[in-house]
Amino acid sequence: MKAGKEAKARNKTIILDNEDINLYSKKLIRLDSNTDVNSLINKTINQDFFEAVKYLPGEFVDLLILDPPYNLNKSFNSIKFTSRSIDKYSEWIDKIITALKPSLKKSASIYFCGDWYTSISISNVLTRHFIVRNRITWEREKGRGSLRNWKNNSEDIWFCTMSDKYKFNINAVKLIKKVIAPYRDANGLPKDWIEVENGNYRLTHPSNIWTDISVPFWSMSENTEHPTQKPEKLIAKLILASSDENDIVFDPFTGSGTTSVVAKKLGRKYVGIEADNYFACLTEKRLELAETNSDIQGYNYGYFWERNTKPFPINLNVKKKR
Repeated sequence: MKAGKEAKARNKTIILDNEDINLYSKKLIRLDSNTDVNSLINKTINQDFFEAVKYLPGEFVDLLILDPPYNLNKSFNSIKFTSRSIDKYSEWIDKIITALKPSLKKSASIYFCGDWYTSISISNVLTRHFIVRNRITWEREKGRGSLRNWKNNSEDIWFCTMSDKYKFNINAVKLIKKVIAPYRDANGLPKDWIEVENGNYRLTHPSNIWTDISVPFWSMSENTEHPTQKPEKLIAKLILASSDENDIVFDPFTGSGTTSVVAKKLGRKYVGIEADNYFACLTEKRLELAETNSDIQGYNYGYFWERNTKPFPINLNVKKKR
């Protein structure tokens, strides 16, 4: 087999044909009047955000994940976003959050995605509406090089809450790391790490710098044609940390549906809004595929693993005897 044919055979990118679009379009909904929560649960709303948000019920969202277009010139199939001044972009974000706040529970958590330039606007707006608790920076290992600037390969996620009453499940989002310089206690036993056949490992608290994320690419089963698709592993961290099973996770700019898909895989309820019909249908196809495949790349055996490691069964609560 030639290299080109081999690569094509290994390409797992999820795409749609006209038959798919006709099929999945029937599962999409539109809002034209006030809607109750039960009519929205586990649905994809194929509609402009500012049209749909007017009809959402009050205080139904446990976790809001916001990933609107960054302040760049970008095409999202039928939707085109044009870069604007920092002040104008801030006004646009403020308009989005103002429209969404009535739908958030008082105990809700909010994650807002952006890049370094977009974050200039995001931080100022968020402080007017929420309690800003942290800014996560994750390494987006893909990125274009530059001869006149530093390579841009990171993005931000701002963590906020509506109040001081919120969920944060620290034990659900710990990261397994290989121990490079293992430390032993006075009895010669491993201290805060274990020895296994595959090496020495420690379960660590997650920080606000994430270097373990792989951006979806053509040989990954989660990959789509969406130009700014978020990795399932990335969204899984947000959902596991800030929601419980059966909570409602809402993504009003759902794109190719990563938030809804991961919510489904992790036993949460979901609601998504996507203006582009193709990407809304793509969301529905991914949700269908999730019924038979609940795997999340990089999240195995109840733990998050460092990038480019091969997960294996391990119990980090038991120390191996010497």
